[in-house]
Amino acid sequence: MLDKNGIARRIAKELQDGYFVNLGIGIPTLVANYIPQGIEVEFQSENGVLGMGPFPFEGEEDADIINAGKQTITTMPGASFFDSAMSFGMIRGQHVDLTILGAMEVSESGDIANWKIPGRMVKGMGGAMDLVASAENIIVAMMHTNKAGKSKLLKACSLPLTGVNCVKKIVTNLALLEVVDGGFRLLERAPGVSIEDIRKATEGNLIVEGEIPEMILD
Repeated sequence: MLDKNGIARRIAKELQDGYFVNLGIGIPTLVANYIPQGIEVEFQSENGVLGMGPFPFEGEEDADIINAGKQTITTMPGASFFDSAMSFGMIRGQHVDLTILGAMEVSESGDIANWKIPGRMVKGMGGAMDLVASAENIIVAMMHTNKAGKSKLLKACSLPLTGVNCVKKIVTNLALLEVVDGGFRLLERAPGVSIEDIRKATEGNLIVEGEIPEMILD
């Protein structure tokens, strides 16, 4: 199965030349480290950065240059900085081609819950609400099960929703799946993972059609 970097590497293969991409907090931020050769993409962060690069090497961090998750980042030549109003104008104006988000739960109809955990203090939904309401192409990066071993790919989300019927694809440590009418369609298996492993870890309806290839990350 994949680790967090493996999930990010697989998602990076979904990038296309010329894309403007918003990276959410957590696993999605790692995607900037794995841009395929031969393409150019612009990474946008909702705190007001366009042109994010990979994470800095140890000792080269600049505490004034951060992403929405307050992690230090690098910037590419030509990068720009602006206020949150302009950042959300980009998002709400649908100028972002691809949004990559983490999630705590995804339903088989494409609903996403990624902002509140019962019993824990949270600052609020943040920009996720705008991202899921405005984006036409959303990929979720997450582990297939939670720490208790229970599925995070559900028939219906149990946590408060961030968005409804908005998720297009999901990349987990076990699989690449597409949200279609009727459930989660399995597209690829993580290296060393069987269809039965994925079926056992998926509460929602898993659709398996034909031969399911193993992921190629490189």
